[in-house]
Amino acid sequence: QVQLVESGGGLVQPGGSLKLSCTASGFTVDDYAIGWFRQAPGKGREGVSYIRSRDGGAHYADFAMGRFTISRDSAKNTVYLQMNSLQPEDTFVYYCGTDAELHRGTYTYGTHFQVFNGLGFASWGQGTQVTVSS
Repeated sequence: QVQLVESGGGLVQPGGSLKLSCTASGFTVDDYAIGWFRQAPGKGREGVSYIRSRDGGAHYADFAMGRFTISRDSAKNTVYLQMNSLQPEDTFVYYCGTDAELHRGTYTYGTHFQVFNGLGFASWGQGTQVTVSS
């Protein structure tokens, strides 16, 4: 069973930092794409960053580039999102998701468009609230 558990959100002042964690079970994080997304109430999920299964290469939304860093720890089966220079406009619920259920056993992979938009992502964490306020 594919499961994702998120942690690390909280309240931080402008300019501060948080490190979000997404710990996986039921699959190996090195083998499938994992992405971080943000969502405001009543809105759809928006891609923030994802990490490729092949080589750990990363892609970032424009608003995240230069401030956020995605990484993975194979030994802990965990993907992280380091968030620096946080501003009030970064206040969202943040989710991690994966397409592991779609691609497992198929020897296929998602395109950039599919992964960045969370298409085919059947497994999601519960979400963690990030609030940036003075």
